[in-house]
Amino acid sequence: MKKRFALIGAAGYIAPRHLKAIRDTNNELIAAMDPSDSVGVLDSFFPNADFFCEFERFERHIEKIRKKNDGNSLDYVSICSPNHLHDSHIRFALRSGANAICEKPIVLNPWNIEALKEVESDTNHKIYTILQLRLHPSILALKNKINKSPSNKIFDVDLTYITSRGKWYQYSWKGNMTKSGGIATNIGVHFFDMLHFLFGNVKQNVVHYQDYQKTAGYLEYDRARVRWFLSVDANDLPYSTFINGSRTHRSLTIDGNEIEFSDGFSDLHTRVYEDILSGGGYGLDENLVAIQIVSDIRNLKSIGLIGDYHPYLKNLK
Repeated sequence: MKKRFALIGAAGYIAPRHLKAIRDTNNELIAAMDPSDSVGVLDSFFPNADFFCEFERFERHIEKIRKKNDGNSLDYVSICSPNHLHDSHIRFALRSGANAICEKPIVLNPWNIEALKEVESDTNHKIYTILQLRLHPSILALKNKINKSPSNKIFDVDLTYITSRGKWYQYSWKGNMTKSGGIATNIGVHFFDMLHFLFGNVKQNVVHYQDYQKTAGYLEYDRARVRWFLSVDANDLPYSTFINGSRTHRSLTIDGNEIEFSDGFSDLHTRVYEDILSGGGYGLDENLVAIQIVSDIRNLKSIGLIGDYHPYLKNLK
């Protein structure tokens, strides 16, 4: 039997991956909402879905569905809205009688997670998130390899993620620290979760550098020492990336060996949906470590370029 979905944030960058996942798992989108009406993408997936630009009208529509109670109730709300609205939209989903599937970061602060646990308990509905790298084949193979290594083995890791963005980025909600949580939260949280998934809990968190376009630091996990660098500045891209016509560079090296995981991202949202719909999925507890990391990064004062910092910071020395 098909599950019935609603989606908040239909005009956003990541919404098509959710629309594809809903379609590819043979389910139905019955309603969508976004303040922007540039949602022609719906025609490629669910042209008959009801659409609203005003949240108030969308909320009233969902409430009517809930009260009708004719066996066609709403099962899930997929949330692709700006980061600072996730908490509110998750609450709306659960109180509308549906489960929530929320894009990363699930919330901006760890204390929001604790509060949402109460809403889950009150409504008897579940909150899931998109921790897609936990399902990436290369990451799963790496985790298996790490698990088979001696338990006292500590790995040395360099993580580099550069995803260049134009001038628009800083003028949008993504460039607003109070709305996006900043660079580390907006583009880095799923990488920090991946590292937690691979190497255990965090023992130390140091910020070496932080501005509106890039941030870098050092994380020590149970089984890894990690130097990390995140950037939306095209000037940080390696020359080889420009030659290949790409504006994104991902690199993960472990003990000097490059781990290839640039490919295989296109269907990960569908795999996440399949996992959730089959009774799995990652909930609030699985998110706590990564959300604590990015919250701490946001609030830590940079110590400057001291100690063993990431090679990409050499030009800032």
